[in-house]
Amino acid sequence: MLEADNLECVRGERRLFAGLGFRLEAGELLYLQGRNGAGKTSLLRMLIGLLPPENGEIRWRGELIDEAGEAFRADLCYLGHLNAIKEDLTPLENLLSAARLAGLTLCEDDAIDALEQVGLAGREDLACKYLSQGQKRRVALARLVVDRRPLWILDEPFVALDVAAVDWLAGIISGHLQRGGMAVMTTHQLVAIPAGTVRELRIG
Repeated sequence: MLEADNLECVRGERRLFAGLGFRLEAGELLYLQGRNGAGKTSLLRMLIGLLPPENGEIRWRGELIDEAGEAFRADLCYLGHLNAIKEDLTPLENLLSAARLAGLTLCEDDAIDALEQVGLAGREDLACKYLSQGQKRRVALARLVVDRRPLWILDEPFVALDVAAVDWLAGIISGHLQRGGMAVMTTHQLVAIPAGTVRELRIG
């Protein structure tokens, strides 16, 4: 369970939001909505422990995330607005490296299968700097194919994807919820997720 209580965010001299709270259970997805600059990404950074709230608390399984420390981070998969891939590495090398850093066991065959699922068959060994923006996004999204951690925090995961890829990703998120996972997601386009409980939270 992920709980946020009475969160307040101040950037510079501007208060982005205050009194914000929610509770997320297994099998639930929370859509964060709001105009640009409302604080959606700031809230995500709070939820993963990178940005301390001005006020309020965030708990994972009943424990403050700062106190849970590595136990919380081991349960967390964060996919940011940027792809966080190394341009000089291949998609295969990027995926295997990301798995090692996350403490996940991933063999090369499973990594290749994940890249095929995201439409990168035949490009596994091509340096990412030669890929299009949409293909680079798919390299980052391949992490979700192999990730079984319970909490996903996703910042604009549908950016640079075509219609078919959006449907594919919706299915991946749906499968995560069906397994009892949880997800918090920002997006400018509400996408139908065919399983789990979907809720919305508007900021600003």
